[in-house]
Amino acid sequence: MFLKYETLESHLNKELASLYVLTGDEHLLLLEAADMIRKAARDRHFGEREILTVERGFKWGQLHAANNAMSLFGGRKLIELRIPGGKPGKEGSQTLQEYAAELNPDNVTLITLPKLDWASQKTAWVSALQKNGIYIEIPSIELSRLGNWISERLKKQNQTANKQGIDFLVERVEGNLLAAHQEIQKLGLLYPEGELGFEQICNSVLNVARYDIFKLNEAMLGGNRARFIRMMEGLKGEGEPLPLILWTFTEEIRTLLKCKTALESGQTFPATAKTLRLRGQREKLIQMAVNRLEKKDLQIALQQTAQIDKIIKGLRSDSWMDDAWDALMQLGLFIART
Repeated sequence: MFLKYETLESHLNKELASLYVLTGDEHLLLLEAADMIRKAARDRHFGEREILTVERGFKWGQLHAANNAMSLFGGRKLIELRIPGGKPGKEGSQTLQEYAAELNPDNVTLITLPKLDWASQKTAWVSALQKNGIYIEIPSIELSRLGNWISERLKKQNQTANKQGIDFLVERVEGNLLAAHQEIQKLGLLYPEGELGFEQICNSVLNVARYDIFKLNEAMLGGNRARFIRMMEGLKGEGEPLPLILWTFTEEIRTLLKCKTALESGQTFPATAKTLRLRGQREKLIQMAVNRLEKKDLQIALQQTAQIDKIIKGLRSDSWMDDAWDALMQLGLFIART
């Protein structure tokens, strides 16, 4: 049974199932959800906790043994199974299907997984977990939702901030939700309840943003030039490898060029997106970029990637620029122009 993350707390107030599955890459929210389940188990007198981690050499018989063994204190038990790689293998797949079909009512089992790819979501072991347990996909907090998330967290500690303060916080913690949580907690310790001033926030909050190359592409495709510049400067400061950034830019430009060519030949965008396997947010961003860029612009941009590759390798380039970071910045801004 699927359950929304936002409804987990109210669900646990009413009942406690024998099996919970948490999957996602937002580590703070996954940790908080797991803590809620642990607390609910403790409140219902599940006094013992056993943790199993699937790593190299893991014996899947340990899971059945933990489920069948009586608690040391004769009470009920919480079993945590952690699968950090997200792929249990053939034996693990079979074991999980058997386990989900024969749950021990004296135990609560909590399984944690990273965000699963499309192929993994269609496997028999995942279907068995979804059918027999409470399956919760932990949501990612995208940039567009981060401001509201911060406001809600501040509200929980009886504090508020105006838009300027929230926007400042978003810039400082983007891509690092755990650090965002810590900075919000720090504001609660430093200042009393009520509205926080912009100066108070500036004096308290560190720049703990972490930038992701693939989020950089979102800023470029979406035409968010200010965010693109901020992220490029952050990635440069973190020493991100230039070839990797160039590769991601090149792949996006090639995709845009294929899309533009298909549209000019009479294909519809939905059909083109299906052919190119574009889904979700990326499909929307590609469409935005294709609508504002001409085919000749994309051809020029693709030629420029070859020149930047030469600059990175220390070879002679036809480009008037000799700094690869500057050249990548200008290329990205060219794609991001509106």
